[in-house]
Amino acid sequence: MEIEKTLFDAHRARFAAIDRLLPEAAPPPARGERVDAATAAGVQVTGVVQRRLHGPDDVTLLWSAADARQLFPFIGTTGTEGMDVLLRAWRTRMDAEAPGEDSSCVINWPSRDAEAIRAFLDHGLVPMSALAVRTGSRHDDPGADGVTVRRARHEDFDTLLELAVSTHDYIGQVATRYRPNAAELLAPALELALEKDRPLLWLAERDARIAAFAHGAWITSSPGSAEAELLPHGHWGYVNNVVTVPALRGSGLGRTLMAAVHEEFAAGGADGTYLYYNPTNPLSSVFWHRQGYRPLWTSWEIHPASALR
Repeated sequence: MEIEKTLFDAHRARFAAIDRLLPEAAPPPARGERVDAATAAGVQVTGVVQRRLHGPDDVTLLWSAADARQLFPFIGTTGTEGMDVLLRAWRTRMDAEAPGEDSSCVINWPSRDAEAIRAFLDHGLVPMSALAVRTGSRHDDPGADGVTVRRARHEDFDTLLELAVSTHDYIGQVATRYRPNAAELLAPALELALEKDRPLLWLAERDARIAAFAHGAWITSSPGSAEAELLPHGHWGYVNNVVTVPALRGSGLGRTLMAAVHEEFAAGGADGTYLYYNPTNPLSSVFWHRQGYRPLWTSWEIHPASALR
């Protein structure tokens, strides 16, 4: 879908000025419904809305509403006013759609754009997820004593799944929706990771018992790839999930585990590491900042979609 060149050029310039780590702003998505608005001075802004429907067995339900509508805004230099009038136009369109309870409005936007944040808050959106990055050299805190870190094995599957479900259930209280079939949705990815000769699943053990685990992957951001819309070009270590036994949270296990993960990614030539965390999670929002991560993109959401102001 095409938009005016002057608006897109201003959009790209805005992103470049906001954060030096942001990749070059991506063009509008090829498919979706266009939303147009104008500021009081008559400056045109626009956006593209994509709707995604997820079935009961779709793993995406672990972090998304079943009926998700995502807006891709292009506001150029108009700042808070431009984002505000665009959200108002989107709100008007929502009145004709009557979305259900398991629905959401979503905008993924650079974390450092304070002008846009003002408009998001005014329209009821909250920061539900953040893509955070860690770059450069950093000395990790070794964390807890008496902890060993090793790679996961097939026989660890049941314990890993139990821990992953417990973390999902906790996050369901403070961020994403609780899903009663979380075990069925989480199991395939864990099984696939364990099938590899050297799975990127690390375990922290204390007293010969699994106390925490981390699941990672190697990701390459290259020209034209989907990753290049979010990350600078390069070879990145991705931290998909970190879980600690609930009774042992705060004891240094996570620091010990991540020191090993970061060391291995660095040894493999990673340009940096990244992950997603929930800003509303009182545990992860503190832990990851202490580990040297900082938000690059924030996903602003409201549930249900009809609650958009």
